[in-house]
Amino acid sequence: MLQTGATFVTGLGNSGALIAAAFAVLDAGGGGTGVGFVAAARTLPLVGFLLLGGVIADRFPRHHVMVLANVANALSQGVFGVYVLTGGTELWVMMLLSGIGGSAQALYLPAAQGLLFASMEAEHAGPALAAYRVAATGSQIGGAALGGALTTTIGPGAVLVLDAAGFVLAAVLRLFMRLPASGPVEDDSVLRQLVDGWRAFVARRWLWGIVLQFALLNGVMTAGETVYGPLVAEEHWGAAWPWGVALSALGLGALVGGLIQVRYRPRRLLRVGNWGLLPVAPTFVALAIPAPWPLLALSMFVCGVGMEVFGVCWMSALHQEIPPEYIARVSAYDWLGSMALAPACTALAGPAGNAFGYSNMLWACAGACVVLVLAAFVIPEVRTLSRTPTGQRVSDPVATVDAS
Repeated sequence: MLQTGATFVTGLGNSGALIAAAFAVLDAGGGGTGVGFVAAARTLPLVGFLLLGGVIADRFPRHHVMVLANVANALSQGVFGVYVLTGGTELWVMMLLSGIGGSAQALYLPAAQGLLFASMEAEHAGPALAAYRVAATGSQIGGAALGGALTTTIGPGAVLVLDAAGFVLAAVLRLFMRLPASGPVEDDSVLRQLVDGWRAFVARRWLWGIVLQFALLNGVMTAGETVYGPLVAEEHWGAAWPWGVALSALGLGALVGGLIQVRYRPRRLLRVGNWGLLPVAPTFVALAIPAPWPLLALSMFVCGVGMEVFGVCWMSALHQEIPPEYIARVSAYDWLGSMALAPACTALAGPAGNAFGYSNMLWACAGACVVLVLAAFVIPEVRTLSRTPTGQRVSDPVATVDAS
């Protein structure tokens, strides 16, 4: 209960802060290039420290690691908010504070996923994962709508300060959690643990294949969410709230997708999940036209349903196929690969839009999404990997590597 509450609070604040940070840069005159640089400054250290975060999450109590990450995020967001409220406009300061938040997130993500997987029984993993993601995405619905409205009414600086307060509350809630440590870990060096995690990762073609796909797809989606979306809202609607509504529709779709999967358990996990990514493309088409904001919100809703179908199927596959002693490190490689191109894509999104036109770049993003989804089906396991009858784990990573 405490974990779910803490996740809800941070999800609520993070959704609003995503909008607030973008409009803080726009209000300071940073334009699309500045928005991209600030977003990239957050994702670059996130990518850089993920592997270390995975090792730490497998060595120490994971909820303690999450508390540390929450405190660091509270400090970075709080200072960011105060800086904006006091009239600060220097882009490098905003990039530095965003980078601190990204570093904290690199500690948080592997620990959170490892803690989640360790706390559920195999036979109930599918519905449990879906229920957890319903709670998490539910916070994003209110957070995006509230963030867009508050950014317009009280300003981005105040929204960032509220987000910092949310991280403080989440840290306090997690301090009261009483959970066992993540399990005994061999007294190996960090490098040896990273190598073992890498062997578990590359032993599965479906795993690194989908992560490679997502490195490209997530780079495109991050550029759209952090740069192109706010710019379209600023240019065509003159306010933050329509983009906040669109992001809320994305979260509402994810909520519906999660609720569907509480009962629906597809047998072909990756086949069904990968098809769920196809609705990402129409969201870029809606931005490229640009469509009226209600149609944009509708496309975002459908996208949210599909992405949540992918998310639950993907996490079910990880829970089924990866032994618990490797899960945080494998999750770190998963996050690392999936986020690897996000810093470059967000940094280049603004200059590319200026050079080729924002509408042309959005059409290109839509085409890239379609190609990437279809290309993943080349991998046989994406078409054939099946859910086991009880969700039990089915293989040993070392044996798989040695056998190959």
